[in-house]
Amino acid sequence: MVSRSSTESEYRAMALGTCELLWFSQLLRDLKVKVTSSAKMFCDNKSAIHIAHNPVFHERTKHIEIDCHTTRDQIKNGFLRLFHVTTDNQHADILTKALQPGPFYSLLNRMSISNLFLPNSGSVSEV
Repeated sequence: MVSRSSTESEYRAMALGTCELLWFSQLLRDLKVKVTSSAKMFCDNKSAIHIAHNPVFHERTKHIEIDCHTTRDQIKNGFLRLFHVTTDNQHADILTKALQPGPFYSLLNRMSISNLFLPNSGSVSEV
């Protein structure tokens, strides 16, 4: 699938995540586990979050298929809540982007990854 924008790809990823959450919720119900709160989904794309919350179709979102609006429907039903993740807290960036040394080492420390080759290292530091 080719997306026309990063917003579209983020929105499609949210739709896929929503389907997985719905499946997991049904599995818990089948196992007689009562879930009392909404599912939480975090996204770093404010435009995708806005599309998910906005019930009006715009020219910009016309090309997104109806099945991708699962996320919007589940927000409306109260099953799902979306939250924005700031760039500083986006742990996946270390795996997907070339980062400056400061953010890179900050994310390594937050993920509790240490350098095995440094003696007595409690945290990662620049070498």
